[in-house]
Amino acid sequence: MSTGLNDEQIQRVLQGITIPPQPQVMVDLHMEQAMPEPDMSRIADIIAQDVGLSAAVLKFVNSAYFGLPRKISSIQQAVMMLGINAIANIVNGLAVKSELSDGAIESLHHFWDNAMDVAAVCASIANQIGFKYGDECYALGLFHNAGIPLMMSRFEGYKQVLESGYQSSNFELTDLENRTFKTNHSVVGYYLAKSWALPKTCCHVIAHQHRAHKLYTNRIAGDSKHLTFLSILKMAEHISGTYKHLGKAAEDYEWMDIGHYALEHLELTEYDFEGIIDVCREQGIGMV
Repeated sequence: MSTGLNDEQIQRVLQGITIPPQPQVMVDLHMEQAMPEPDMSRIADIIAQDVGLSAAVLKFVNSAYFGLPRKISSIQQAVMMLGINAIANIVNGLAVKSELSDGAIESLHHFWDNAMDVAAVCASIANQIGFKYGDECYALGLFHNAGIPLMMSRFEGYKQVLESGYQSSNFELTDLENRTFKTNHSVVGYYLAKSWALPKTCCHVIAHQHRAHKLYTNRIAGDSKHLTFLSILKMAEHISGTYKHLGKAAEDYEWMDIGHYALEHLELTEYDFEGIIDVCREQGIGMV
C-alpha cells in the first residue's frame, strides 16, 4: 500500500472504524520519556494511578519470559526492570482493548495471547541474532495485527474472512479483505501505529507485512533494516503459531511461501532456525 494517502483517502479507508486515541497516561509517559533524564519513579507513579495498567505491568514482568526466581509485587521495581519502552508498549495494547466490548474482548482471547507471544518471540530472536532494536521488535510483534480487533468490531463476518485468508494455500489474506471490505487489517494497523507515534520502522512493516514476497523479491537499495524487522516478525509468527490461533489453518502457508527469504536475509540456515525455536521454548514462549 502507499503510505502517502491524502486526508480524503484516509477517511474513506477508515470509514466506520474508530482508531483509539492515545490514552492520557501514554501522553504523560511520552512527556517524561522526552526529558533529558527520565525519572523512573515518576513513571512508576503514573502507572500506579491506573489499576488495569498496574496489573498488566506486574503480570508481564512476572511472566515465564523473564523467569524470575520470585514474583515482583512492586510497580517501582517492575518499571525499573522493564524500562519505559516496554511500558509504553503495554499501555498502547490496553488502549486497543478499551475500544472493544467485553464480549468482543472475550471472543478475541486467542488474539491477545498470540500478540503477547509474538512480541516476546520477536524480542528473543532480536537478542539471539544480535539485532540491537529489541524494544522496537517487541512493539512490532505486539501491534502488527492491532488492526484485526478494530476490523472485527466494524465488519460483520470479518472473522470468517480472516480464517479463509489464512486457510488459502495461496495466502492472499489482505487481497481477500480488500475485495470484501474495501480495506484490510494492515492498513488499519498502520494508521493506528502512526497515530500513536510508534517507531517509523514498525509502521512501515505493519503496512506491508503481508506483501513480504514482493518486498523480498523487489528489494530497495538501503532497505535492509526494514527487511530485518520483517524477517524477525515472520519467524516469530511461525514459531508462535499465528496461522493456527488466528486462522484455524493446518499449515502456515505464508511461511511456506516466504520463510526461505526471511532466513536467507538474516543469513540463517534451517538448523539455525531450529536452534532459535529451541531457545524460545526454553524461555516458555512460542509454544504452538
